[in-house]
Amino acid sequence: MSAKKKNICTIIALIALGVFLVIVEQTTTESSMMRSVLQLSAIYALAAVSMNLLNGFTGLFSLGHAGFMAIGAYVFAIITIPVSKKGNVYYLYGVNDILANVELQPVLALIIAGVVAAALAALIGAPVLRLKSDYFAIATLGFAEIVRIVVASSPLNTITNGSLGLKSIPGFGSFYFPFIVVVVCIAIIILLINSTYGRAFKAIREDEIAAEAMGINLASHKQMSFITSSFFAGISGALMAMYLGAITSTTFPITLTYNILLIVVIGGMGSVTGSIVAAFLVTFAKEWWLRFLDQEMIIGTFQVPFLRTGFRMVVFSIILMLVVLFWRKGLMGQKEFSWDGLVRTLKKIGGIFTGKNRKPSASEGGGASE
Repeated sequence: MSAKKKNICTIIALIALGVFLVIVEQTTTESSMMRSVLQLSAIYALAAVSMNLLNGFTGLFSLGHAGFMAIGAYVFAIITIPVSKKGNVYYLYGVNDILANVELQPVLALIIAGVVAAALAALIGAPVLRLKSDYFAIATLGFAEIVRIVVASSPLNTITNGSLGLKSIPGFGSFYFPFIVVVVCIAIIILLINSTYGRAFKAIREDEIAAEAMGINLASHKQMSFITSSFFAGISGALMAMYLGAITSTTFPITLTYNILLIVVIGGMGSVTGSIVAAFLVTFAKEWWLRFLDQEMIIGTFQVPFLRTGFRMVVFSIILMLVVLFWRKGLMGQKEFSWDGLVRTLKKIGGIFTGKNRKPSASEGGGASE
Protein backbone atom coordinates (compact mmCIF):
# COMPACT_ATOMS: atom_id res chain seq x y z
CA MET A 1 0.00 0.00 0.00
CA SER A 2 1.41 3.38 -0.98
CA ALA A 3 2.10 6.13 1.53
CA LYS A 4 -0.69 8.24 0.04
CA LYS A 5 -3.26 5.47 0.51
CA LYS A 6 -2.05 4.91 4.08
CA ASN A 7 -2.50 8.59 4.90
CA ILE A 8 -5.99 8.58 3.38
CA CYS A 9 -6.94 5.47 5.41
CA THR A 10 -5.57 7.09 8.58
CA ILE A 11 -7.56 10.28 8.00
CA ILE A 12 -10.73 8.29 7.29
CA ALA A 13 -10.21 6.19 10.45
CA LEU A 14 -9.70 9.30 12.61
CA ILE A 15 -12.80 10.94 11.15
CA ALA A 16 -14.80 7.75 11.79
CA LEU A 17 -13.64 7.69 15.42
CA GLY A 18 -14.55 11.35 15.81
CA VAL A 19 -18.00 10.77 14.31
CA PHE A 20 -18.50 7.78 16.62
CA LEU A 21 -17.71 9.90 19.69
CA VAL A 22 -20.07 12.62 18.48
CA ILE A 23 -22.85 10.06 18.00
CA VAL A 24 -22.27 8.66 21.50
CA GLU A 25 -22.28 12.16 22.98
CA GLN A 26 -25.48 13.11 21.16
CA THR A 27 -27.45 9.90 21.71
CA THR A 28 -26.59 8.96 25.30
CA THR A 29 -27.12 10.52 28.71
CA GLU A 30 -24.34 11.59 31.05
CA SER A 31 -24.92 8.50 33.21
CA SER A 32 -24.92 5.99 30.34
CA MET A 33 -22.69 2.93 30.53
CA MET A 34 -21.26 3.55 27.06
CA ARG A 35 -19.93 6.98 28.04
CA SER A 36 -18.47 5.76 31.32
CA VAL A 37 -16.72 2.74 29.86
CA LEU A 38 -15.29 4.72 26.94
CA GLN A 39 -13.87 7.36 29.27
CA LEU A 40 -12.49 4.77 31.69
CA SER A 41 -10.93 2.86 28.78
CA ALA A 42 -9.18 6.03 27.61
CA ILE A 43 -7.77 6.62 31.10
CA TYR A 44 -6.50 3.04 31.30
CA ALA A 45 -5.01 3.42 27.82
CA LEU A 46 -2.88 6.36 28.97
CA ALA A 47 -1.87 4.52 32.15
CA ALA A 48 -0.94 1.41 30.14
CA VAL A 49 1.07 3.31 27.51
CA SER A 50 2.97 5.18 30.23
CA MET A 51 3.76 1.88 31.96
CA ASN A 52 4.75 0.32 28.63
CA LEU A 53 7.25 3.13 28.09
CA LEU A 54 9.10 1.92 31.17
CA ASN A 55 8.39 -1.82 31.21
CA GLY A 56 8.12 -2.59 27.50
CA PHE A 57 10.38 -0.10 25.75
CA THR A 58 13.10 0.38 28.39
CA GLY A 59 12.95 -3.05 30.00
CA LEU A 60 12.58 -1.80 33.59
CA PHE A 61 9.99 -3.90 35.38
CA SER A 62 8.20 -1.42 37.64
CA LEU A 63 5.24 -2.12 39.93
CA GLY A 64 4.83 1.37 41.33
CA HIS A 65 2.35 2.76 38.83
CA ALA A 66 -0.55 2.88 41.28
CA GLY A 67 1.57 5.01 43.60
CA PHE A 68 2.27 7.66 40.96
CA MET A 69 -1.37 7.62 39.89
CA ALA A 70 -2.36 8.21 43.52
CA ILE A 71 0.05 11.14 43.76
CA GLY A 72 -1.38 12.70 40.61
CA ALA A 73 -4.95 12.14 41.76
CA TYR A 74 -4.42 13.65 45.22
CA VAL A 75 -2.45 16.64 43.95
CA PHE A 76 -5.13 17.35 41.35
CA ALA A 77 -7.96 16.99 43.87
CA ILE A 78 -6.30 19.16 46.51
CA ILE A 79 -5.73 22.11 44.15
CA THR A 80 -9.02 21.95 42.23
CA ILE A 81 -11.70 21.37 44.90
CA PRO A 82 -13.82 24.55 44.86
CA VAL A 83 -13.12 26.91 47.75
CA SER A 84 -16.84 27.05 48.51
CA LYS A 85 -16.92 23.26 49.07
CA LYS A 86 -13.71 22.79 51.05
CA GLY A 87 -15.53 23.29 54.33
CA ASN A 88 -17.77 20.30 53.55
CA VAL A 89 -14.80 18.18 52.44
CA TYR A 90 -12.46 18.97 55.34
CA TYR A 91 -15.27 19.12 57.91
CA LEU A 92 -13.50 16.92 60.48
CA TYR A 93 -9.84 17.94 60.40
CA GLY A 94 -10.03 21.35 58.75
CA VAL A 95 -8.06 22.48 55.71
CA ASN A 96 -4.48 23.73 55.67
CA ASP A 97 -4.31 27.55 55.59
CA ILE A 98 -2.10 27.51 52.49
CA LEU A 99 -4.67 25.46 50.57
CA ALA A 100 -7.80 27.17 51.89
CA ASN A 101 -8.10 29.57 48.95
CA VAL A 102 -6.43 27.49 46.24
CA GLU A 103 -8.62 26.60 43.27
CA LEU A 104 -6.89 26.03 39.93
CA GLN A 105 -8.24 25.28 36.48
CA PRO A 106 -8.30 21.56 35.55
CA VAL A 107 -5.82 21.79 32.64
CA LEU A 108 -3.19 23.57 34.75
CA ALA A 109 -3.88 21.20 37.64
CA LEU A 110 -3.33 18.18 35.36
CA ILE A 111 0.12 19.46 34.42
CA ILE A 112 1.00 20.17 38.05
CA ALA A 113 -0.18 16.69 39.07
CA GLY A 114 2.11 15.15 36.46
CA VAL A 115 5.03 17.36 37.47
CA VAL A 116 4.71 16.43 41.16
CA ALA A 117 4.59 12.71 40.28
CA ALA A 118 7.65 13.17 38.05
CA ALA A 119 9.49 15.08 40.80
CA LEU A 120 8.95 12.23 43.26
CA ALA A 121 10.08 9.77 40.58
CA ALA A 122 13.29 11.80 40.18
CA LEU A 123 13.75 11.76 43.95
CA ILE A 124 13.44 8.01 44.39
CA GLY A 125 14.85 7.15 40.97
CA ALA A 126 18.48 7.80 41.87
CA PRO A 127 18.72 5.00 44.46
CA VAL A 128 16.02 2.68 43.09
CA LEU A 129 17.28 2.56 39.49
CA ARG A 130 20.55 1.07 40.71
CA LEU A 131 18.63 -2.11 41.48
CA LYS A 132 18.16 -4.86 38.90
CA SER A 133 15.10 -6.79 37.68
CA ASP A 134 13.12 -8.27 40.59
CA TYR A 135 14.71 -6.00 43.18
CA PHE A 136 13.66 -2.92 41.21
CA ALA A 137 10.11 -4.28 40.94
CA ILE A 138 9.95 -4.94 44.69
CA ALA A 139 11.30 -1.47 45.49
CA THR A 140 8.71 0.28 43.30
CA LEU A 141 5.99 -1.94 44.71
CA GLY A 142 7.02 -0.85 48.20
CA PHE A 143 6.96 2.79 47.10
CA ALA A 144 3.36 2.43 45.90
CA GLU A 145 2.33 0.99 49.25
CA ILE A 146 4.16 3.77 51.12
CA VAL A 147 2.27 6.40 49.09
CA ARG A 148 -1.05 4.73 49.83
CA ILE A 149 -0.31 4.65 53.57
CA VAL A 150 1.13 8.17 53.77
CA VAL A 151 -1.85 9.89 52.09
CA ALA A 152 -4.13 8.34 54.70
CA SER A 153 -1.86 9.11 57.66
CA SER A 154 -2.88 11.58 60.38
CA PRO A 155 -0.01 14.09 59.91
CA LEU A 156 -1.46 14.95 56.49
CA ASN A 157 -5.09 15.19 57.61
CA THR A 158 -5.37 18.90 56.78
CA ILE A 159 -3.99 18.25 53.27
CA THR A 160 -5.23 14.84 52.13
CA ASN A 161 -8.14 14.59 54.61
CA GLY A 162 -6.70 11.35 55.98
CA SER A 163 -8.73 8.18 55.68
CA LEU A 164 -11.86 10.18 54.78
CA GLY A 165 -10.45 10.94 51.36
CA LEU A 166 -11.41 13.80 49.08
CA LYS A 167 -14.68 14.51 47.31
CA SER A 168 -16.29 17.31 45.27
CA ILE A 169 -13.52 16.89 42.69
CA PRO A 170 -14.40 18.73 39.45
CA GLY A 171 -15.51 16.43 36.64
CA PHE A 172 -14.57 16.49 32.97
CA GLY A 173 -16.97 19.26 32.07
CA SER A 174 -17.12 17.89 28.55
CA PHE A 175 -17.53 14.33 27.27
CA TYR A 176 -14.55 14.85 24.94
CA PHE A 177 -12.14 16.20 27.59
CA PRO A 178 -10.49 12.90 28.66
CA PHE A 179 -10.10 11.76 25.05
CA ILE A 180 -8.37 15.00 24.04
CA VAL A 181 -5.98 14.82 27.01
CA VAL A 182 -5.21 11.14 26.40
CA VAL A 183 -4.59 11.65 22.67
CA VAL A 184 -2.21 14.56 23.33
CA CYS A 185 -0.30 12.62 26.02
CA ILE A 186 0.02 9.44 23.95
CA ALA A 187 1.12 11.50 20.93
CA ILE A 188 3.93 13.00 23.05
CA ILE A 189 4.96 9.51 24.22
CA ILE A 190 5.03 8.26 20.61
CA LEU A 191 7.21 11.22 19.58
CA LEU A 192 9.60 10.38 22.43
CA ILE A 193 9.70 6.69 21.48
CA ASN A 194 10.50 7.56 17.84
CA SER A 195 13.25 9.99 18.85
CA THR A 196 16.89 9.19 19.57
CA TYR A 197 15.96 8.83 23.23
CA GLY A 198 13.39 6.18 22.35
CA ARG A 199 15.95 4.25 20.33
CA ALA A 200 18.28 4.44 23.33
CA PHE A 201 15.50 3.06 25.56
CA LYS A 202 15.06 0.10 23.20
CA ALA A 203 18.81 -0.51 23.11
CA ILE A 204 18.87 -0.64 26.92
CA ARG A 205 15.98 -3.10 26.84
CA GLU A 206 17.77 -5.42 24.42
CA ASP A 207 21.24 -5.38 25.99
CA GLU A 208 22.50 -2.94 28.60
CA ILE A 209 26.16 -3.84 28.08
CA ALA A 210 25.96 -3.34 24.33
CA ALA A 211 24.03 -0.10 24.80
CA GLU A 212 26.66 1.26 27.17
CA ALA A 213 29.41 0.22 24.75
CA MET A 214 27.65 2.30 22.07
CA GLY A 215 27.95 5.38 24.30
CA ILE A 216 24.47 5.40 25.84
CA ASN A 217 24.43 6.76 29.39
CA LEU A 218 22.41 4.06 31.16
CA ALA A 219 21.75 6.02 34.35
CA SER A 220 20.45 9.18 32.67
CA HIS A 221 18.30 7.34 30.11
CA LYS A 222 16.76 5.08 32.74
CA GLN A 223 16.07 8.14 34.87
CA MET A 224 14.46 9.90 31.91
CA SER A 225 12.24 6.91 31.13
CA PHE A 226 11.23 6.53 34.79
CA ILE A 227 10.42 10.23 35.21
CA THR A 228 8.51 10.47 31.92
CA SER A 229 6.49 7.35 32.70
CA SER A 230 5.65 8.72 36.16
CA PHE A 231 4.64 12.11 34.73
CA PHE A 232 1.99 10.55 32.50
CA ALA A 233 0.98 8.13 35.26
CA GLY A 234 0.29 11.18 37.43
CA ILE A 235 -1.89 12.68 34.69
CA SER A 236 -3.80 9.41 34.29
CA GLY A 237 -4.35 9.36 38.06
CA ALA A 238 -5.68 12.93 37.91
CA LEU A 239 -8.06 11.91 35.12
CA MET A 240 -9.19 9.00 37.29
CA ALA A 241 -9.95 11.45 40.11
CA MET A 242 -12.02 13.55 37.70
CA TYR A 243 -13.81 10.43 36.48
CA LEU A 244 -14.68 9.20 39.99
CA GLY A 245 -15.35 12.57 41.62
CA ALA A 246 -14.06 11.26 44.96
CA ILE A 247 -10.93 9.37 46.02
CA THR A 248 -9.47 7.66 49.07
CA SER A 249 -6.24 5.78 49.65
CA THR A 250 -8.06 2.54 48.75
CA THR A 251 -8.83 3.88 45.25
CA PHE A 252 -5.26 3.08 44.17
CA PRO A 253 -4.39 -0.37 45.56
CA ILE A 254 -1.64 -2.66 44.32
CA THR A 255 -4.23 -4.52 42.24
CA LEU A 256 -4.59 -1.40 40.09
CA THR A 257 -0.95 -1.78 39.03
CA TYR A 258 -1.58 -5.44 38.23
CA ASN A 259 -4.62 -4.52 36.12
CA ILE A 260 -2.60 -2.01 34.11
CA LEU A 261 0.28 -4.48 33.75
CA LEU A 262 -2.24 -7.03 32.52
CA ILE A 263 -3.36 -4.63 29.80
CA VAL A 264 0.27 -4.04 28.78
CA VAL A 265 0.99 -7.77 28.59
CA ILE A 266 -2.16 -8.55 26.62
CA GLY A 267 -1.52 -5.69 24.19
CA GLY A 268 2.16 -6.52 23.81
CA MET A 269 5.23 -5.36 25.72
CA GLY A 270 6.70 -2.65 23.51
CA SER A 271 3.58 -1.78 21.49
CA VAL A 272 1.73 1.50 21.99
CA THR A 273 -1.20 0.55 19.77
CA GLY A 274 -1.35 -2.84 21.48
CA SER A 275 -1.75 -1.17 24.88
CA ILE A 276 -4.49 1.11 23.55
CA VAL A 277 -6.46 -1.73 21.93
CA ALA A 278 -6.03 -3.97 24.99
CA ALA A 279 -7.16 -1.16 27.34
CA PHE A 280 -10.47 -0.81 25.50
CA LEU A 281 -10.99 -4.57 25.07
CA VAL A 282 -10.21 -5.43 28.70
CA THR A 283 -12.23 -2.54 30.14
CA PHE A 284 -15.29 -3.24 27.97
CA ALA A 285 -15.13 -6.98 28.75
CA LYS A 286 -14.68 -6.42 32.46
CA GLU A 287 -17.08 -3.52 32.99
CA TRP A 288 -19.82 -4.18 30.42
CA TRP A 289 -19.86 -7.26 28.18
CA LEU A 290 -19.61 -9.79 31.03
CA ARG A 291 -21.88 -7.98 33.48
CA PHE A 292 -24.78 -10.36 32.78
CA LEU A 293 -22.77 -13.16 34.43
CA ASP A 294 -23.20 -11.43 37.82
CA GLN A 295 -27.00 -11.69 37.62
CA GLU A 296 -29.09 -14.75 38.39
CA MET A 297 -30.91 -16.19 35.38
CA ILE A 298 -34.02 -18.37 35.52
CA ILE A 299 -35.32 -20.08 32.37
CA GLY A 300 -38.83 -21.37 33.15
CA THR A 301 -38.31 -23.22 36.43
CA PHE A 302 -34.61 -23.91 35.81
CA GLN A 303 -32.08 -21.64 37.47
CA VAL A 304 -28.83 -21.38 35.50
CA PRO A 305 -26.02 -22.45 37.85
CA PHE A 306 -22.98 -20.31 38.76
CA LEU A 307 -24.55 -17.03 37.58
CA ARG A 308 -24.18 -14.82 40.63
CA THR A 309 -22.14 -11.87 41.89
CA GLY A 310 -18.45 -12.46 41.22
CA PHE A 311 -18.81 -15.07 38.48
CA ARG A 312 -18.03 -12.37 35.90
CA MET A 313 -14.47 -12.13 37.19
CA VAL A 314 -14.06 -15.91 37.09
CA VAL A 315 -14.96 -16.01 33.38
CA PHE A 316 -12.86 -12.90 32.74
CA SER A 317 -9.83 -14.57 34.36
CA ILE A 318 -10.32 -17.71 32.25
CA ILE A 319 -10.44 -15.63 29.08
CA LEU A 320 -7.24 -13.85 30.09
CA MET A 321 -5.52 -17.19 30.74
CA LEU A 322 -6.47 -18.37 27.24
CA VAL A 323 -5.16 -15.15 25.69
CA VAL A 324 -1.85 -15.46 27.53
CA LEU A 325 -1.53 -19.15 26.58
CA PHE A 326 -2.18 -18.69 22.86
CA TRP A 327 -0.79 -15.16 22.38
CA ARG A 328 2.25 -15.17 24.65
CA LYS A 329 3.66 -12.04 23.08
CA GLY A 330 0.31 -10.27 23.35
CA LEU A 331 -2.02 -9.15 20.61
CA MET A 332 0.61 -7.00 18.89
CA GLY A 333 3.91 -8.25 20.32
CA GLN A 334 6.45 -5.46 19.80
CA LYS A 335 4.81 -4.37 16.56
CA GLU A 336 2.60 -1.36 15.96
CA PHE A 337 -0.59 -1.17 13.96
CA SER A 338 -0.05 -0.73 10.22
CA TRP A 339 -2.40 -0.76 7.26
CA ASP A 340 -0.16 -3.27 5.47
CA GLY A 341 -0.36 -5.60 8.45
CA LEU A 342 -4.14 -5.23 8.57
CA VAL A 343 -4.39 -6.09 4.86
CA ARG A 344 -2.21 -9.18 5.34
CA THR A 345 -4.30 -10.31 8.29
CA LEU A 346 -7.54 -9.87 6.35
CA LYS A 347 -6.07 -11.83 3.44
CA LYS A 348 -5.11 -14.67 5.77
CA ILE A 349 -8.58 -14.75 7.29
CA GLY A 350 -10.12 -14.68 3.83
CA GLY A 351 -7.81 -17.49 2.74
CA ILE A 352 -8.98 -19.65 5.63
CA PHE A 353 -12.61 -19.43 4.47
CA THR A 354 -11.86 -19.72 0.74
CA GLY A 355 -9.27 -22.46 1.11
CA LYS A 356 -6.54 -20.48 -0.62
CA ASN A 357 -4.19 -20.95 2.35
CA ARG A 358 -4.50 -24.73 2.18
CA LYS A 359 -1.31 -26.47 1.12
CA PRO A 360 -1.82 -28.85 -1.84
CA SER A 361 -1.24 -32.54 -1.22
CA ALA A 362 1.22 -34.68 -3.19
CA SER A 363 -1.61 -36.00 -5.37
CA GLU A 364 -2.56 -32.43 -6.23
CA GLY A 365 0.93 -31.56 -7.32
CA GLY A 366 2.21 -30.38 -3.97
CA GLY A 367 4.74 -33.18 -3.49
CA ALA A 368 8.37 -33.27 -4.52
CA SER A 369 8.98 -33.29 -8.25
CA GLU A 370 10.74 -36.22 -9.85
